[in-house]
Amino acid sequence: MLRSEKERVVAELTERLRSAQTLMVADYRGLTMPEIEELRTRLLEAGARFTVVKNTLTKLAAEAAGTQDILELIDGPTAIAFLDAEGDPVAVAKVLNETARARDVLVIRGGILDGALVGDADIKRLATLPTPEVLRAQLAGVVIAPLTTVVGLFTAPLRDLVGVIDARIRQLEEQGESVPEPEAAEKPQAEAEAAPAEEPQVEEQLQAEASADEPEAEGPQPEQPEAEASAEEQPEQEQQETESGTDESES
Repeated sequence: MLRSEKERVVAELTERLRSAQTLMVADYRGLTMPEIEELRTRLLEAGARFTVVKNTLTKLAAEAAGTQDILELIDGPTAIAFLDAEGDPVAVAKVLNETARARDVLVIRGGILDGALVGDADIKRLATLPTPEVLRAQLAGVVIAPLTTVVGLFTAPLRDLVGVIDARIRQLEEQGESVPEPEAAEKPQAEAEAAPAEEPQVEEQLQAEASADEPEAEGPQPEQPEAEASAEEQPEQEQQETESGTDESES
């Protein structure tokens, strides 16, 4: 490689290392050219450019870019997957991890995630995370689930609503929290229940007073003729006594 070509490669690597916030380093030893091209295509779809580099030129570029930490990962045949600004680190890690497991020759060494140096275990752990599409679906499910519960609560029959309230009261009681008793609501109800009980007593009192004011019913009076007869006999007896007194005086 000519000197000018080396300088151009170092300048490109320096710019990529300086601007890249996330990259992943792998040892591609044992991969054939068709396999490397296939891997490069899959990584490009995930938002990363897979570049095979020379260690000496990469070291010069890392020193110029101020990213000397990456030098710990440069050993043997090295390839770097530079993620674009819109690249998906999870998807890139999945592609590298799947290739390493399928080919059994690709070795993941580590990389830089958001400016921090990470090892191969971190890259493999990143590969186990769900994709952004799955994460968005899960987040949407978490947000929609409470709304669905609220809608179902309002559209449920009244008996279901009462069941939910009773279950909540039992839960509060099990947790040791007191449930306030509706005293204000029970008081009018108690008065309403006592009112019908008092009404019969008032009716009985009114009936008693009415019966006291009414005259006694006139029944058969068998003794009245006898009283009248005695009243008629009394003047006759007095007349006889008067006549007998007169006779005695004359004699």
